[in-house]
Amino acid sequence: MSQQAGVCRASAEETARMMDEQMKRLEAQVQEGKIKAVNAAEVGNLLSNGWVLLDVRPPEETNKGHIEGSVEVPLFVTDDDMSPGGLLKQMSAFGMGGWWLGNRHMKLNTKFMGSVRKGIPTDSSVIVACQKGLRSLSACEQLAKNGYSKVAWVTGGLDTAEPGDLPVKDGKDIRFAGNGGVSDLVGWTEAHRKANKDQSVLDGPFGIVLKVAIGILALDFVSFVFEQVKNFTSQ
Repeated sequence: MSQQAGVCRASAEETARMMDEQMKRLEAQVQEGKIKAVNAAEVGNLLSNGWVLLDVRPPEETNKGHIEGSVEVPLFVTDDDMSPGGLLKQMSAFGMGGWWLGNRHMKLNTKFMGSVRKGIPTDSSVIVACQKGLRSLSACEQLAKNGYSKVAWVTGGLDTAEPGDLPVKDGKDIRFAGNGGVSDLVGWTEAHRKANKDQSVLDGPFGIVLKVAIGILALDFVSFVFEQVKNFTSQ
């Protein structure tokens, strides 16, 4: 098991190094104008002008906020490897924030480009989006390498979209689509903070939990005082 853990750590370090190099490459392409950088508020106007939106989020996120008219092809999918090594990776992902954020260990979708070609012609103008803006930037590079010459990237991802910026099914707030884990349960996420910016810390789901905790502490304090008074009067 220790050997597998060592391999897992080495793999994670190598992946981090490769991602850092890729990000530098992609940022250079944006600066050179090979990839057009747009914000979430501009997407609606581009769609009305014939651009196609490619949503590269996994199903766990698109199911929480589907953008009408978009083509959904996940760049990464949930890793369901049940081997000892696979389970170790899943446990590592859970321990390194997965329990709080709801993240799971993901793997590259090897059918990504094939699925994109089936849904979007190479001569199309394509806007690529994900929840945070990182996966979509990586997807932009793949599209550019495979014949798509007009590609735009949503900077900051769908987390930056305000209600009404995008045609989301059932009018849902797409900023919440990436939430999960305990942080979503108690309402302590960036999306909750943005949506509830005019509310106090005692409002919302987290506020309910906090109020319950304060109530328990208050009852405990009253019980403690009662016991102390009882002991004092009995002497």
